Amino acid sequence: MTPQKDLSVLIPFYNEAGNAAPLIEEIKGALDGIDYEIVCVNDCSDDTTGEELEAARLTMPDRIIVRTHVQRAGKSAALMTGLREVSGRWTQLLDGDGQNDIADTRRLWDAIVAPGGTGRLGLIAGKRNSRNDSGFKWLQSRVANGVRRFLLRDDATDTGCGWKLMRTDAFRELPYFASMHRFLPALFKRAGWEVCEELVNDRRRWHGSSKYGFLGRLGAGIADLIGMFWLVRRGKPGIAAEWNDPRAKDQ
Repeated sequence: MTPQKDLSVLIPFYNEAGNAAPLIEEIKGALDGIDYEIVCVNDCSDDTTGEELEAARLTMPDRIIVRTHVQRAGKSAALMTGLREVSGRWTQLLDGDGQNDIADTRRLWDAIVAPGGTGRLGLIAGKRNSRNDSGFKWLQSRVANGVRRFLLRDDATDTGCGWKLMRTDAFRELPYFASMHRFLPALFKRAGWEVCEELVNDRRRWHGSSKYGFLGRLGAGIADLIGMFWLVRRGKPGIAAEWNDPRAKDQ
């Protein structure tokens, strides 16, 4: 069995040529001193992303894992593929475009996770302290977040932020569906975990262009929101008193 690490950095990639290699180098510098690994999932890229990831893996084969989809499956599927490989007690999600800042991971790891005593905390969700999107995307996000909070009561203010640090065993319990990554705060709360938001840096994409269009996002978002509205009202999972589970306290 793979020895358990403290932290796994899980990154889905789709056509991120020019971003993959410098992102991995940045992670290596920021996480020095932490027992970590990097798990990269290539969602069937048709540019040089695969070559960049393989070259990076060869430099640190004991710390970098690369998995490649045989056909395009989407971001949530890529996260589930990576989740089968991670060995860390906590898992950090980053987007592959360089917009998320791994320095935030080191800062919040040292401040919240490393000292211990996280209790029932299952998810630390990033909230962007600035937005490097267009005004139209900002407006889309504001409207979508408002509707989602009203229906799901998840209190999340920026679910579109890809930066999320989560307890791995809690992540593994969540039900899978396409686009589940957009509803992680609601899913964690439904499972009985606490969620907190922390301000994180939002940078401009290093290379390439966004893979998400307005119409595609809108259509999928409405259908997924209806499904989540149903799911969060279907009860919570049971917790056995004999488990060493922080959720059992104060029940």
